[in-house]
Amino acid sequence: MREIVLDTETTGFDPESGDRIVEIGAVELIGHVATGATFHQYINPERSMPEDAFKVHGLGDEFLRDKPKFAQVGQAFLDFIQDSKLVIHNAAFDIKFLNAELRWMGLPQIPWEQAIDTLAIARKRFPGAPASLDALCRRFNIDNTARTLHGALLDSEILADVYLELIGGRQPDFALSADQDATGTAAASWTPPPRPAPLPPRLTENEAAAHQTFVAKLGDGALWHQFKA
Repeated sequence: MREIVLDTETTGFDPESGDRIVEIGAVELIGHVATGATFHQYINPERSMPEDAFKVHGLGDEFLRDKPKFAQVGQAFLDFIQDSKLVIHNAAFDIKFLNAELRWMGLPQIPWEQAIDTLAIARKRFPGAPASLDALCRRFNIDNTARTLHGALLDSEILADVYLELIGGRQPDFALSADQDATGTAAASWTPPPRPAPLPPRLTENEAAAHQTFVAKLGDGALWHQFKA
């Protein structure tokens, strides 16, 4: 099963008011295991970066000026995510921005049902508790010391760890996929090694003697005599 853990950074909160995406980061999981494949792109928002957004992301106008516009990377982004489930913290926010950018390009929209919202999962599992990404890192003892600023790729990598904990720990499928290849197909070549020494019999001598007495009473036609070693 292929999943994409995704995060975006933006100039603000509302694409319909002129806010734009400035960074996309995405991490590929197959069978709940990171493959190392990522998508990461800084984007020229075609507008100035508000001061409060600069404080959060550390991305200024000078840095973003020579970066590609979303119209130049939108198709590559869709090619990367394909129809995989998208694991997003507060999915409504990111999907809203992504679909606005894709709509302006005339590209297909991302269906809402394609997203898995880790914020909703966290609130359901821990009602009333803080559910921010930082709070969940503290809860699950996940190291996020490198997260001094919001960054899409780093946040996606951290969210991948949080997601695995939310759905049941580092091995949510009880390691049933440990011997799967990159396509999710179980390896067929593995066979259990022979036991170094046979297990000792669990019957006591008295139980074995009682069984022999019982079989003797059944007569020579008893099935036990046909399969006797």
